[in-house]
This record gives sequence, structure tokens and C-alpha cells, in this order.
Amino acid sequence: MTGRPTLTQRRRESTRLEIARAAAELFAARGAEATTAEEIANASGISLRTFYRYFSEKEDAVAPLLAAGGERWVRLFTESASDLPVREALERSAAESLSPFDAQADEAMHWTRELLRDPRLASVWQRVHADSEERLRAAIADRCPPGTDALEIRLAAAATAAIRVALEQWASSGAPATGPGSPRELGARCMRELTAGLGLWEHVG
Repeated sequence: MTGRPTLTQRRRESTRLEIARAAAELFAARGAEATTAEEIANASGISLRTFYRYFSEKEDAVAPLLAAGGERWVRLFTESASDLPVREALERSAAESLSPFDAQADEAMHWTRELLRDPRLASVWQRVHADSEERLRAAIADRCPPGTDALEIRLAAAATAAIRVALEQWASSGAPATGPGSPRELGARCMRELTAGLGLWEHVG
């Protein structure tokens, strides 16, 4: 999709986010296993039929919250200066995406921690991570010159694993959202250690 989203698209995304917040609150309070789709629908002010128009399973309802950080990372990377080396652009955008910058970002970080502690949501988290990696791969490919090794691009996109590990480590700890032990600090460390030997950096910066 290009250009400004239509009114219908914006309303749909707003509804998806409202459902996600309601689901996150219920999951945090009683766990995903003990929460029903009907309860999520009721908390969202919609019918169960409408709920299933947006999500096929109750666990999927929190995907928009879990995906927010990855979506922001890809957007920041795509919008970064074209003369910035790919490695630097990737690291800067990752660090910024892991830094709560407003109330909505702080909320997303809070729910990420709560939701990652529920084993029933592990499959949703893995799908969100896979989608984020594919979007990042496409963004990196667009930034690389023609003929760049496709495998090196895929390995660079696997940097999303560094962020996944950082967030999982943070979620299992008592560290704050900023400062020592935060997602930003852990993410920077994980990216340095997991991507240090990539051949792509030698060719496109």
C-alpha cells in the first residue's frame, strides 16, 4: 500500500488496536488460556462475529501490539538518509525503535513485556517476528545496489533475531524500559554480537 491510508483503512486499524488492547489486558490479568474470544469481544464492544472478521484465533488479537516495534524499526530504516551506511542505518533505527518516545510506544513496550511472559502466546510472537524479518529483508534489498548477494541480505535481515532475543531477555527480567538492561541497551549488544561478521557490511557499508 502506498500513499495515505483511506478512512476505512484507518478505522479498521483503529478497531484492530482497540481489540488488541482489550485482549492484552485480559491476557495479562488471567492468562490467554483462561480468556475466551467472546470475553475479548465484549471488552472491545463488538460482537463475536465481528471479532472473527479481524482475527481467526483469540491469541492473534494481540499481534498488533507485538508487531508495533518491528513495524517502527522497518519504517525508520526505510526513512533514514540514503547516504548512511546500511549497517549504521540498521543499528540506529533499531535503537530508536526500542526507545519509548511517546505514550503509545510506552504502552506497546509495557504490553510486550506482559505478553512475552505468557507461553500460550509464543506462536503469535514467532509469527510476528517472521513477518518483521521479511519486511526488513525487503527494505534492506531496496537499499542495496543491484547484484548484491541475496544470502547476505537475508543474513542481515536476520538481525531481527537480535532484537527478539533482547526483548525476550528484557521481558524475563525486572529491568526498566530505559537505561541499564533496557531493550535498547540489550538490542545494541545483541546486534553487535550477531551481525559482526556479515560480509554485507564490507560491500555496502
